Amino acid sequence: MKVVVLGAGIIGTTSAYFLAKQGHDVTVIDRQNGVSMETSHANAGCLSYGFTSPWASPGLPLSVLKWALTGRSPLIINPNVSIETIKFLYRIYKNCNSRSYEVNKSRMLRLASYSQKALLEIETDFDLYYEQRKQGSLQLFWDSKEMNKVKKDIAILEKFNIKSSLLDAEDCVKIEPGLKYVKNKIAGGVQFMDDFTGNCYLFSTEIYQKCVEMGVNFEFNTEIKSLKINNNNISSVLTDKGEFRADCYSVSLGSYSPKILSKIGIEIPIYPVKGYSITLPVLSDEDAPQSTIMDERNKIAITRLGDSIRVAGMAHLTGFDKNLRAKSLESLKSGLDLIFPKSYESSENVNFWTGFRPSTPDGTPVIGPTPFSNLFLNTGHGTLGWTMSAGSGKLLANLISGVNPEISTEGIDMSRYQFSRKMSNNYG
Repeated sequence: MKVVVLGAGIIGTTSAYFLAKQGHDVTVIDRQNGVSMETSHANAGCLSYGFTSPWASPGLPLSVLKWALTGRSPLIINPNVSIETIKFLYRIYKNCNSRSYEVNKSRMLRLASYSQKALLEIETDFDLYYEQRKQGSLQLFWDSKEMNKVKKDIAILEKFNIKSSLLDAEDCVKIEPGLKYVKNKIAGGVQFMDDFTGNCYLFSTEIYQKCVEMGVNFEFNTEIKSLKINNNNISSVLTDKGEFRADCYSVSLGSYSPKILSKIGIEIPIYPVKGYSITLPVLSDEDAPQSTIMDERNKIAITRLGDSIRVAGMAHLTGFDKNLRAKSLESLKSGLDLIFPKSYESSENVNFWTGFRPSTPDGTPVIGPTPFSNLFLNTGHGTLGWTMSAGSGKLLANLISGVNPEISTEGIDMSRYQFSRKMSNNYG
């Protein structure tokens, strides 16, 4: 079968890999000049199979109020708030209850656990290097209240056989020696033993090279304009370089997915949550993180990638504004200084980056069929695109190939949302 994948980020690239592995003739279309040049390019670097949670939680509304009072909030909302932002915030609020949180987290963990297995499958298929480490991750807490709240999450983790362990401050330092400078300030943490770390961009590049060997065609520097419809099928993709036809199509355009889908009457609530990261050279190995540390209070992740440290976080609701915010740079540096004050070289070597995380209100991505018989979605992964990429790609390939999915798709496809579809024989 001939398949066109729209988008060459980590989701589109892994989709292409598994589709090609199953024998399909695959073409990937992207406006950038290479793979993973946008949201996937400089993300947090953590493969958080255990630390997988929706932002929408019972405690989020109170946390937002506290952040507002302290003036140091990981959530920033543009004062010129748009109607799309208001809708997104309202939908998140509707998910901030215990029942929704458990349902959403369970769905996300199901896909994350499957994705870990799919990534290991790729590693058995061929040798690849992406600065990977398999030393687990550590969720850090600053007081006993934060420690107590996480116990409910551990009960959910146990349902999926995810290994985790509650640690006191002393034990945290044993697995992350660089925390010795703040040992007296932290209350403890949770270690997720099966989490990995790795450079998403390097991984995407390795997968891209393998895809090319397998015969996948990549059309870079190509602007996608619209999808053309004939009866109940997508008949082609219109681009600035002509028309591409296939038997089947998949949309993996991240935050830009709704712009293409809304033209054919499909409305899915994906919002471009702007995130930031900084990357700095390691100064002292023993004072630097060895894996990933998640600061629960300040909502940042600090990850070791080779000879560098990646710090990522913030949630800036400002539409598609690509400007680099100086205050966010300072917040990320302050977050690193707070935990690993002697780990990195001078700030002159900081690589500051921003990208749009394609976020759904419930945190779960949208993977699966659409009202059009040959159109599939693989998008909306929020902050967990890297974590869920391999499983999402394999699940999509199985659905397109008619192979029985290896996990339940309940709550993962677009059927959980209300959607509209305008009736017409030809769009685009």
